[in-house]
Amino acid sequence: MLHELLLALLGYTGDLIIDVREQQEQSGAQIPLSPDAPISQEPTFKLAPDVSFVQPSERDVIERIITLGFYYRELDRFAAKSRNLSWIRSPDESPLLRTSQLLKGKASKQSVYRWAIANGIVEVLSVYRSAVLHIEQKLLSDSLPIVATLTQGLNKFFVLLPPLFELILEIERDNIYGGKLLNLLHKRCHCGVPELQTCIQRLLWHGHQVMYNQLASWVVYGILHDPYKEFYISSQDDKDSEQESAPHLLEKLTRLSVADTSLNDWHLGFHISLDMLPEYITMHVVESILFAGKAVRVLRNPSPGFQCKDGSSHQQIQRGFQRTQGYTTTISFQNNSLDNTLIGEDLLPQAEADKTESMLQDLKESSEFHKRSFENAIDTIKAVAASHLWQLVVVRADLNGHLKALKDYFLLEKGDFFQSFLEESRQLMRLPPRQSTAEADLMVPFQLAALKTIGEEDRYFSRVSLRMPSFGIALKPSPVDLPKVKVNKDGDSVGHPDASLEVSLDGWDGISLEYSIDWPLQLFVTPEVLSKYQRIFQYLLRLKRTQMELEKSWAFAMHQDHIDFAKLRNDSRKSSVPQHRRQHLRPMWHVREHMAFLVRNLQFYIQVDVIESQWNVLQSHIQNSQDFTELVGFHQEYLAALISQSFLDIGSVSRILDGIMKLCLQFCWKIENDESNRTTSELEHIAEEFNKKSNSLYTILRSSRLAGSQRAPFLRQFLLRLNFNSFFEATARGVLNVVNPRPSVSVLQ
Repeated sequence: MLHELLLALLGYTGDLIIDVREQQEQSGAQIPLSPDAPISQEPTFKLAPDVSFVQPSERDVIERIITLGFYYRELDRFAAKSRNLSWIRSPDESPLLRTSQLLKGKASKQSVYRWAIANGIVEVLSVYRSAVLHIEQKLLSDSLPIVATLTQGLNKFFVLLPPLFELILEIERDNIYGGKLLNLLHKRCHCGVPELQTCIQRLLWHGHQVMYNQLASWVVYGILHDPYKEFYISSQDDKDSEQESAPHLLEKLTRLSVADTSLNDWHLGFHISLDMLPEYITMHVVESILFAGKAVRVLRNPSPGFQCKDGSSHQQIQRGFQRTQGYTTTISFQNNSLDNTLIGEDLLPQAEADKTESMLQDLKESSEFHKRSFENAIDTIKAVAASHLWQLVVVRADLNGHLKALKDYFLLEKGDFFQSFLEESRQLMRLPPRQSTAEADLMVPFQLAALKTIGEEDRYFSRVSLRMPSFGIALKPSPVDLPKVKVNKDGDSVGHPDASLEVSLDGWDGISLEYSIDWPLQLFVTPEVLSKYQRIFQYLLRLKRTQMELEKSWAFAMHQDHIDFAKLRNDSRKSSVPQHRRQHLRPMWHVREHMAFLVRNLQFYIQVDVIESQWNVLQSHIQNSQDFTELVGFHQEYLAALISQSFLDIGSVSRILDGIMKLCLQFCWKIENDESNRTTSELEHIAEEFNKKSNSLYTILRSSRLAGSQRAPFLRQFLLRLNFNSFFEATARGVLNVVNPRPSVSVLQ
């Protein structure tokens, strides 16, 4: 009977110790339990009911002891099932075939983390088997073996095996794997039983071995080795594979195997899987892990075009200055695999990779998981990756030169070029744009302006191209083509509804620029960044165009005045028409001067107080920082400051400014098209609207909400320039104190 009992402790039942699940009522025979049978919710090892020579007290003791055999068998079944290596495939098997079979469901669901936990369980079970063997030897050596020897020898396993059984029961019931399994083990470690705590920590150590292996593969080599989606860094292709059919996925994988996917990997290729993220690893740490792995992928897999340019970076020769429509000709060179390897090792030296692997190896060999040590190691790894990525983007790819080019063209630093462009295209922009040919029409003045102002040494202009939206935007006519606005005796405008003075953008305000970005600058200058530059450019170009039109209108008026004076001097009849014309337009020139004063000060504020000051701050950060992530943050702050301090993020202010620029353009065109018999009612209406909007602008800008924001102190300088003689303040106060004011032109004098 003792041998039956010892065999039952190792999971083997017989005639005296039976498993109630193996009993068959029909034949009464025992059938071995299937390996795939689910785990029983409670122990099923019992003494056979026909055993009559065992006392009830002894029966209770024996049945309590043999529950350890049940726990052992279930734990052993779980370990054998989890350690089944038949799912490991041949290394010669095609990855596409493996993916196809996986999608068809031919491969059963497995878990590398369960396999590691199963190894830890096998260690515990080996200690248990050794204890049973020791008890057997002791019973054989005793002259009078007793059951108490079993109880005394196996007592400590009553603390270990039942909690382990509950653990695997929860794992099987809730299908826990991957990072979820680590999280479960970490919670189970917090108990008041030292032996059990040590055992669970050992299981967690086995699970961390897999995590550290995956982590090393990711942050050292940039390879995500996670065949069963258990790591907290996941690939976008994994999500796509769940939504796409097998033929489409295979075609996509084949296409991506040839194309350069580094940019797609950086922006969209990988993300954090929150489901697999253990609670004891913070989001900041896992974001650092994600960045480090993506950076290593970029450094180890440089673009072929960049390899060629970098290999001959000291022998670059400008082969002429090509002014095309913004398209840059790319010359491809063929490199052998040895050159590719040397470039990759140059961007990320193997010594750095060895240091990273050594740090992870030290963490891997530690018997316990130390959160502080883990976080420090990840921060160090991220810093190394960020430093080498900074070296690649800033030094090798000439980031500062491209940022200067973006400032020159998108922020209108090259004012002579855009002044020439606006002058060349002035007559064209007086007509409404044609959707089909607007961009081609603009290319002629664009190229003429480049020939006049851009030198041969500017190697960045070839990356700049002019764009004009040709579809999807309802282009509105230019102000010169708007119907006349009639003013009734009450001063209200009547007429065609499209002639209202509400804010609407001119059709030519859709002009935009594109900038050709090469690898690896696309990691820094993203489409989102270019869209912000685009927004600022369109705003500054409208402002530049408004200023030019105000200047041209004054030049036109002076030219016309000189002609009238010459005619008057040569006219023997001394006609009074020129004097009358000068007399009735004199108040309008006061209006024009106030418009030009506001636009000039706004332009000076944006170009000098905002752009130049923020550019100097960015340059200081670039010189003092050697971290790519910090540099990205500084550049984002730079763009945010430009948008914020230019009032583009305040809807009310930006609408008023757009309305003011529209009124200025309307005013200029009407002045130049004015005839002697035309009344001044339209100009007076424009002057009235400008007066209202300019006073509203001053009132909003001097509000306490803006005065205490990050726009100060430059905003106060702008207000000081506008209100140097208290004119704006007095006018705004008068507007606020009068109900339904009707300012006349004389107010602006």
